[in-house]
Amino acid sequence: MREKSTGNKESRVWRQAYLGLGANRESPILKCYQAIYLLHQSPSIMVMERSSFYETEPFGYEKQNWFINLVVKIRTNFTPRELLHKTQQIEKALGKNKKFTRGPRSIDIDILLYDNEQVLKADLHIPHPLLHARNFVLRPLAQIAPNLQHPRLSRTIKELFSTCRDRKGVRNIEYVC
Repeated sequence: MREKSTGNKESRVWRQAYLGLGANRESPILKCYQAIYLLHQSPSIMVMERSSFYETEPFGYEKQNWFINLVVKIRTNFTPRELLHKTQQIEKALGKNKKFTRGPRSIDIDILLYDNEQVLKADLHIPHPLLHARNFVLRPLAQIAPNLQHPRLSRTIKELFSTCRDRKGVRNIEYVC
C-alpha cells in the first residue's frame, strides 16, 4: 500500500488503474463522455482504453432510470488518494447530485483497481469492495481486461464475471473496436 507522495510528479512512477463510470440523470452518456474528457485533461492521467457503454438495471433502489456504465483504463502518477480527490473534483464539476445511497445520479466515478494495491481506509477501498459482486462493473471490465487478476481474490476478471450471482440486466449499447 504505497500512498506516499514524493512531491515531484515528474519522478513518480506511472501506475495502471481502472475506473468505473456511471450515470442515470441529465444526459448520462454525455456526462460519461465529459468525465472521460476531464480525466484526459489532467497531466497526471492518461486515458488508455474504455469499454463499450452498457445500459444497466438499477441496483438497490429500483424506482429510477436504468444507468449507463462503462470502465476506463488509465495510467496515472497520482497516488490512490490523489486519484480519489481528482475523481471527486470531476464529479463535482459535472454536478454530481446523488441524493441517497444507490439513488439517481448525474455521474459517479469509482476507483475499481489501482495496480495490484490494496488500500483500506475509511474513505478509500481498493480494490472496490463490491467489484466482484456487480455485473454492471464486471461486464465492461471483462471486455477490456478479462485476464486481469483481482489482487485480493486471486481470480481473473473473466472468472469473477462468469461466476457472479448478480442477475440484474446489463445490455451492451455500443461496440468499441
